[in-house]
Amino acid sequence: MNERPQASLNTVSTAVLVAWMWVAYFLNYCDRQAVFAMFKVLKADLSMSDTQLGLTGAFFLWVYGIGCPIAGYLADRYPKRHLIVGSLVVWSFVTIATGLSVSAGMLLTMRAAMGISEALFMPAAISLTTGLTRVQWRSRAVASLTTAQIAGVIAGASFGGWMAQQGYWRAAFILLGVLGLLYALPYGWYLSQLPTSQETRINTSVDLHTSDSIINALRIFRSWTFCILCVAFPLFVFGLWMIYSWLARYLEESFQLSTAQAGWVSTAYLQGATVVGLFFGGYIADSLGKFFRSGRISILLASMACCAPLLLAIGQTREMWLLQVLLVGYGFCSGWMIGNIFPAAFEVVPNDQRGLAVGLLNLFGALLSGFAPLMVGKWKETLGFPGMIQYAAIAYGFASFFLLIAILFTVPKDIDRHVETNSDR
Repeated sequence: MNERPQASLNTVSTAVLVAWMWVAYFLNYCDRQAVFAMFKVLKADLSMSDTQLGLTGAFFLWVYGIGCPIAGYLADRYPKRHLIVGSLVVWSFVTIATGLSVSAGMLLTMRAAMGISEALFMPAAISLTTGLTRVQWRSRAVASLTTAQIAGVIAGASFGGWMAQQGYWRAAFILLGVLGLLYALPYGWYLSQLPTSQETRINTSVDLHTSDSIINALRIFRSWTFCILCVAFPLFVFGLWMIYSWLARYLEESFQLSTAQAGWVSTAYLQGATVVGLFFGGYIADSLGKFFRSGRISILLASMACCAPLLLAIGQTREMWLLQVLLVGYGFCSGWMIGNIFPAAFEVVPNDQRGLAVGLLNLFGALLSGFAPLMVGKWKETLGFPGMIQYAAIAYGFASFFLLIAILFTVPKDIDRHVETNSDR
């Protein structure tokens, strides 16, 4: 199970790499998340219906998901740093344009455009980071990077909610976009200084136009474990995005919180605990991975099994203090999944398809989770947020079963194949 690194960075250099990536990933989530704390103001200023508000999440996720496999395919063949910086620049311009929206249609169009622009970032960023990180640090490196997602959710929702409450929701988007453009300059310089790994040199030599390229890409599905991850991960993010997109509005209506308060409560407890869960899950996964073939997959199973009852309880409680406790528990356990899904996938897919693996997982996750904000908005007056959360909890139970099947039957064979076919093991 020990992997021989190719052009791996030392501990300090890895930490510096993660820090640079962290800021970009933070801006990524700030820009996409701010809108969900503005629903009340957008409904008034742009005359948006609940269904249209749900579509702000759905449009972004569907377009983002479709773009991710393409972005992953490109990340395995072209310089990742160009895709990463280009994505940051484009989504920053889109964020500025979002603040200039004059109608619901324009805002929804900008959300779809943001999905395209941000899709280029994650496959390239994750595969570049893991490709330059030694295997024994991999889960912790990804977990550290993923804390930017958590911080971005908190900051984006809190800042967006506060600015909207002050009457400056347009300025919030414009300011976030300008920050991204300013960061792109030093960020691009730093990435240009990174070493080019052997893996990258091999991948960039692949002819994108050969008739075998599509068949070569499809070999990733030879791994049954990866196929199971492509089912379990979407079920996980379905419930996660249901909370991300509608919890703030639910708190405003059911607990009589202000827009700013709802933006804070809906993110701070959940995401703060997720940060702790990310590091805990990353450490445990790296430790188990040294001794057990299914170590990282087992952490994913534990995450889903613990999150299912917590998610069910979140939709049932009517006490604010208990809701906060449940959000902390759900956040802590969900961090195990968020930080380990990609390192777990890299255990069973070819090394030259890591970008594609990230893209495909994001595709399936986004296609399903895109229905989460839309379904709550559509059925808000019938099933409501609590009712939809119950269905998400049941889906978590199915995901747990699928992961158990993988551990029992598919993981050993897929890891053996990975060891045989990849030169860095």
